[in-house]
Amino acid sequence: MTELNYTCQKCGTCCHEIEFKKRIPLYPNEADILIEIAKKRGIAFKIIEDLVFPDILNNKILVVTYKIRLDNETHGCPFYDAKNGCTVHEVKPLACKAYPLALKQVDAFNFQISVDPLCNYVEGNYDLLKKADFAKIKEIFKNEYPNAQEHLKKNKKLMVKIKKLEYKNIIKISREILLDDFNKYLKEWDREEITIN
Repeated sequence: MTELNYTCQKCGTCCHEIEFKKRIPLYPNEADILIEIAKKRGIAFKIIEDLVFPDILNNKILVVTYKIRLDNETHGCPFYDAKNGCTVHEVKPLACKAYPLALKQVDAFNFQISVDPLCNYVEGNYDLLKKADFAKIKEIFKNEYPNAQEHLKKNKKLMVKIKKLEYKNIIKISREILLDDFNKYLKEWDREEITIN
């Protein structure tokens, strides 16, 4: 087990659509960076809103994250190159930096870690990895784990910001909304990005 040390194999599994389940989330600042790079390189880069909330006080859609659209001819991130892997490695989104790890808050005191079994490295070492405890996973994925932690922390901060804005009556998020109404709001209301420093 001690010989395991994750190294990206540049296979692109994490960069491509798999049965319409792939989601590469971007925070607004990450989206802005990638849009600029795509313009400079002449790359067709499309994003779509991902995590949004309807603010019924101000008639706005609050955008927390976007996601990369993978509905191009390769069904993958346009910044992926089969020979070199990620071509925006130095500025790739936090979710990509954390891959193949994801952290999820279970309750106020606990979180769980998941490792994507579709990653070629994980698949090739699955028998050893499934025996690894939490400390070992942190060791094997020593560069990715801090990014997964940062991703979770950023998500928490964004949710706290939304709750604070609600508490101060600056926004009001509907907790019970009909799908037809939500679709109407998505079509008609202006957008506002929710960001943290």
